[in-house]
Amino acid sequence: MIIGDSFTTKEIDEYCINNLSVPGIVLMENAAIKILKHLDLHKNQCFLIIGGRGNNGGDAFALGRHLLAHGEKVEIFLIGGEKGMSEDCSINYNILKNLDVNINLIDNIKDIEDLRNSIKKSNIVVDGIFGTGLTRKVEGIYDDVISVINENSDYTVSIDVPSGLNCNTGEILGNCIIAQKTISLMTYKKGFLNYTTENYTGEIIVENIGVPYNSIKNICKNEFILGEEFVRKNLKIRSKYGHKGNYGRTLIVAGNEGFTGAAYLATEGAVKSGAGLVTLSTHEKIKDILSYKLNEAMIASVENKDEFYRLLINSDSIAIGPGLRNNDDTFELVKEVINKSNCPIVIDADGINCLKNHLYLMKDKKNSIILTPHPGEMSRLTGLSIKEINERRIDIAKDFARKNEVIILLKGYNTVITDGDKTFINSTGNSAMASGGMGDTLTGIIASFLAQGYNPLEAASMGAFLHGYCGDKLSKNMYSINAREVLNIFPCIMKKFQSN
Repeated sequence: MIIGDSFTTKEIDEYCINNLSVPGIVLMENAAIKILKHLDLHKNQCFLIIGGRGNNGGDAFALGRHLLAHGEKVEIFLIGGEKGMSEDCSINYNILKNLDVNINLIDNIKDIEDLRNSIKKSNIVVDGIFGTGLTRKVEGIYDDVISVINENSDYTVSIDVPSGLNCNTGEILGNCIIAQKTISLMTYKKGFLNYTTENYTGEIIVENIGVPYNSIKNICKNEFILGEEFVRKNLKIRSKYGHKGNYGRTLIVAGNEGFTGAAYLATEGAVKSGAGLVTLSTHEKIKDILSYKLNEAMIASVENKDEFYRLLINSDSIAIGPGLRNNDDTFELVKEVINKSNCPIVIDADGINCLKNHLYLMKDKKNSIILTPHPGEMSRLTGLSIKEINERRIDIAKDFARKNEVIILLKGYNTVITDGDKTFINSTGNSAMASGGMGDTLTGIIASFLAQGYNPLEAASMGAFLHGYCGDKLSKNMYSINAREVLNIFPCIMKKFQSN
């Protein structure tokens, strides 16, 4: 699913009209037909359509005509007056007038009271007041109308974007429609990814309105919602002749006193997701504890420098950081891994923390690096506040990845995975997974995928999606989930996607 914004929406419209010779009125008609199928005409019979003077209003008026053609009871309102209508909006508005459809104009307080009474008699209100082009604060009669809809509508469907929401940033421009469903046209709008916007969008459905997929993809900014189709397309099929040597050697560098669980979960993450051979290199003082817990992985001492170097140069992927502690010893380990290994590296937790003042190390690397920070760790890396990071997750992650030539997996709801050019936003995962060890598990999974031959962006994206998918499946019957439960079903979930 492609992510777009107001600029790409305008560019796609212009491309269709100028290059493909598809008139805007055809796109508007297609939009109305696509929206119609989400209104459940078997359950709902009374509709209220409210449109503005722009193309969003034109979509709404075209939809009103289709509802009338189906014999539904429809009341139609225009806010802003006829003067200044866009050309395509005017066409659909005039078609309604030619059909002798009564259109209620909203100009004053009495009109707003009429609107309120009509809303109370309707099953669904369709919001077509503002579209993707809104940048100014909602004021005056528009503000009043939005408030009346929010106060009185049982169920509101917004066309493309809830009126009052900046589709680029998710900012609420003074007042905003609170929709139960938003039908986003052509792309998933970037502003929907802001942490506060789902309170306004409700369920989001993306509908294509007859624009070729490749045309949309070429115009948009290489940003995508990560979905099941990505996993089905990229998950490797195992050969019946395959053996452990075919599925890679993964080295996990993790653990310290008091943090054996982090090392255990990262290692098990690699084992359960299919790496051929997994070795945990950890501190000597906790080695015996982990040897007892880990049955399918080998254990080595990080203090044995010769052995550690041999593991570095013979591994197909390395994960470093979980449970190591943020200290000089950990920094030296991270530096050695970056400088001496020849394979892709996943750096997490304390491995990230100790890089705070040493970002230069990543510029001199000879291999791919994936950093997997949560917002707090990203704050330490960038010097930005957690609030700012959460408000601009995509842009900050892309900028950091581009400048430091790494892949960033910025954890949280709608996890961002980017190499600075191509960006995926994960659609899986939920707050039932908010427990210790989840990130350690993900680190091991990504390292395993790297060892199995996935490229770094694929490995990070697949790992994030499948990890979150396990959490979504478990949360249907569980209030909270721990990392071991995710690990237990992970191989089954991989098999499910392979089978499909």
